[in-house]
Amino acid sequence: MANNEVHLVGRVSGAPEPKELPSGDRLVALRVVVPRSLPRRAPTRKAPVVDTIDVTCWTSITRRVAEKLGPGDVVEVTGALRRRFFRGGGGVQSRYDVEVSALRRMTDLA
Repeated sequence: MANNEVHLVGRVSGAPEPKELPSGDRLVALRVVVPRSLPRRAPTRKAPVVDTIDVTCWTSITRRVAEKLGPGDVVEVTGALRRRFFRGGGGVQSRYDVEVSALRRMTDLA
C-alpha cells in the first residue's frame, strides 16, 4: 500500500509569508531547516548538515499557527509531499513542498 506522509522537526528559517492566490485561496508559506542524519560511514564534518524544506499551510488552522511563528522557532510538521507546477520565465517549472496537515510549535529540537 502506497503512503505519502512527511514528519519533520526543525527550525523556522524566516518570517512566514501569507499569500492570496488569484483564485482567492489563501495560504501561508514558510521554510523549515531540518538537521540531516549522517550515514554511518560519512566523514566527520565540523559544520552541521541540514536540509531546508518549503512547507505550505492551506487550512485555516495551520495558517493561524504558521502566522504566529518567527525565525528560530522549533516546529513539528506533519503533511504530504507535493510537486507543484507553474509557469516561469523559462516555461513550465516545478518544485516540491510539504502540504501541512498539522503544525505545532515545540520548545526545542529533540
